[in-house]
Amino acid sequence: MHKDTCTPMFITVLFTIDKTWKQPSCPSRDEWIKKMWDLYTMDYYPAIRNDEIRPFVTTCMGLEGIMLSEICQREKVKYRTISLISRR
Repeated sequence: MHKDTCTPMFITVLFTIDKTWKQPSCPSRDEWIKKMWDLYTMDYYPAIRNDEIRPFVTTCMGLEGIMLSEICQREKVKYRTISLISRR
């Protein structure tokens, strides 16, 4: 008799947890770029506040440019691949 009561309650709890659980996911390209821009802003502006640019800021700026150009390159390759496939 006790078993009959616990099983439906357990199943109800599982469904409740399932509905409220946020699954981890990879950020979209726009979210990732926004995050990188926010990091750049937080690093860059405090560094130039004292009229000096610290070495880590220029390194961060260089890395951001490299990463954004790599993303753009991947998108170009993906677009060209899709356009070649669609021409057939």
